[in-house]
Amino acid sequence: VQLQASGGGLVQAGGSLRLSCAASGRSGRTISNNALGWFRRHPGKEREFVASIGWRGPNTIIADSVKGRFTISRDNAKNTLYLQMDSLKPEDTAVYYCAVARSSVATSLPEAYQYWGQGTLVTVSS
Repeated sequence: VQLQASGGGLVQAGGSLRLSCAASGRSGRTISNNALGWFRRHPGKEREFVASIGWRGPNTIIADSVKGRFTISRDNAKNTLYLQMDSLKPEDTAVYYCAVARSSVATSLPEAYQYWGQGTLVTVSS
């Protein structure tokens, strides 16, 4: 499975961005049964969990640092994961990574994820 994240860029504080993560792989390979997640890495810091969504139903986990501002969603027909980011703050500046979990249940544990995208940079100016 290959993951291609996009949608990052430069935005002013208070603004919005929508990240997308398109999954592709061998014929017939789908991620619709897997939980998906977003992580981020601030400059010089460890990777941090942002949000995760299970394969169906209202099964999501949102990090406290972004709760109420970020929304995770998925379109299984398109094999695509999204992260809607509103009310952005300078501290949201980071490289954002999408990932596919081994299980179908949302999880915040990095070790539970099997495939990772290359990352997309989000820069929020004050």
